[in-house]
Amino acid sequence: MINKSLESYTIQDVFELFKDNVAAIILVDTAINKYRILIQGKNIAEYLDETGTVDDLIHTLWFHISDSNVKVSDEYNAFTPYYGEFKGTYSRKIKLAGKDNSNPTILQLTVYPIKDTTKYVYVMDELYDEYVQDYMTSGKLNTTIQNTFLFSMYVDLNKDTVNSISVTEVSEDVINADLKYTDWRLMIVNMIWPEDKEQFLKITDPDYLKSNLVRGRTTSFDCQMQNLEGKFIWVKLIFSRAMTGSEDDFRFVFMVQNIHESSVELLSELKKYERLAQNDALTDLLNHGSILTEINNSIEKQHKEGIPVSMMMLDLDFFKRVNDTFGHSAGDLVLIKFGDILKEFAKEADAAVGRWGGEEFVIVYNGKTGEELKALADELRKKVENTTFDKVGQMTCSIGVTQVKDEDNVENAFNRMDRAMYLSKENGRNMVTMI
Repeated sequence: MINKSLESYTIQDVFELFKDNVAAIILVDTAINKYRILIQGKNIAEYLDETGTVDDLIHTLWFHISDSNVKVSDEYNAFTPYYGEFKGTYSRKIKLAGKDNSNPTILQLTVYPIKDTTKYVYVMDELYDEYVQDYMTSGKLNTTIQNTFLFSMYVDLNKDTVNSISVTEVSEDVINADLKYTDWRLMIVNMIWPEDKEQFLKITDPDYLKSNLVRGRTTSFDCQMQNLEGKFIWVKLIFSRAMTGSEDDFRFVFMVQNIHESSVELLSELKKYERLAQNDALTDLLNHGSILTEINNSIEKQHKEGIPVSMMMLDLDFFKRVNDTFGHSAGDLVLIKFGDILKEFAKEADAAVGRWGGEEFVIVYNGKTGEELKALADELRKKVENTTFDKVGQMTCSIGVTQVKDEDNVENAFNRMDRAMYLSKENGRNMVTMI
């Protein structure tokens, strides 16, 4: 056939050449969710069975994370049907990765709709050499964009439509699907972190967007959302209203930006500063303001829920002698060690431990009566007495205990605990007193 003149070729000859050289021809019927391969080259057999569902075909060809064979999470399957509907001839390059994600096959896919039916013909040709090199280079150039913007689409609120959908991690190509915006919201909300769903539904509500976003302006919302692998990551949801010629137009560009790394770093920094603001710099226990807040919260909880709340104040005996005899650095080591003992002792309980100031400390217990806490306080007193403190040796503490009463406020409950502690000091130290 190759030696025939141009005039001698028939349409049948061309079909034979086409059949011998094409990578695959697939007949698809979306109405019955089925495909059948009519012609299949040897490289295609690795990726596709001879027959199967259209959903499986879509996932294999392009509904996977780009540059790999990793399938997207189940939540994103709601979009699968929209990737199989075409209003006209459609063409794009696709990359199919092998089972070990190596040696990908690059294909040119062209989809031909069969007029007035739900059927399509998929024709695939394998690309080689400079075409593959060009495609791979293009992919590398777009890596930064793909890692930043995960999803985009165009919204018309008046028509309740979504189009020009682009899931960047799947493909750079845009999908024009007949999808209602109201339906899209209900699909996407399932991918939002549970605690962020209410806010998501608020800012994506059509009435909210119409009322709060003038033409040419943008609003955004940071939240956690599932990526294609099903992992929750920090993203920025961005709505930008198009600058159209009419106030009655409500057209928007919606984008999802990956901000996970920067958000995690920022939250880590905020946590650090939050800790510095709430914790005592020396002992790392709650500072004066924070333990006072815990006292107030526990008393309010007792008034509302009726659960018992009890508190103890502890004071290291003869601590001034430590500073005078061994120096303030030794005194600091004693305070750190004492704080560690208190923290370890209360770690299994619903309790808050803080440094009130100097050598005075407070522990607030939720769910403990005064008698129960008095017994615990005596165990703690003995533990301190039997501890050897570096450079100093043995130390003791005096403890005051009180249970919050129904008529208590923070001031009188604290004063009663404080008075109990001073009674322990006055009556010989290294003891527990309850009022």
